[in-house]
Amino acid sequence: MRRVERHAWLLAEAIEWLQGAGRLQRQFFQLGRSADLPVWEPPVDLFGDEQALCLLIALPGVTPERLDVRLEPQAVVVRGERSLASHLASGAILQLEIPYGRFERRVPLPYDDYRVADMLLQHGCLRLILERMS
Repeated sequence: MRRVERHAWLLAEAIEWLQGAGRLQRQFFQLGRSADLPVWEPPVDLFGDEQALCLLIALPGVTPERLDVRLEPQAVVVRGERSLASHLASGAILQLEIPYGRFERRVPLPYDDYRVADMLLQHGCLRLILERMS
C-alpha cells in the first residue's frame, strides 16, 4: 500500500469513528425525551474537609430560574433544565455537543448534616458551599 493511500485510509477510518461517536452522542442526548426523566448529568468538582465542602458544577447556559438545589440525607441534588435558545431553534443543527434538556446530578456527601452556606451561579458554573452542622 502506497503512503498516500494509507493516509487516505486512516483518514477515512477516523472520520467513520467520529461519525459513529456523533451518532452515539445524539442517541444519548436526545431532545424531546419524557419530561420526567433527566437526559444529562453535569460534571462536578468536589473539594473539602470535615467542616465544609465546595462543589463546582458545570451548567453552561442554565439560568437561576431553571435550577433547583436540594439537600437530602447524605446527598445534594442539583436539577433543572437547559433550554435551546429561541434564536437558535429556527436554524438547522449542524453540530450539537453541549447537552440541552433536563438534567440532574446527585452527589453523595460524607456526612448527612449540612446546610447551604453559599450558592453562586456565575460564568456557567454553580458554586455551592456546604457547611457541616455538627
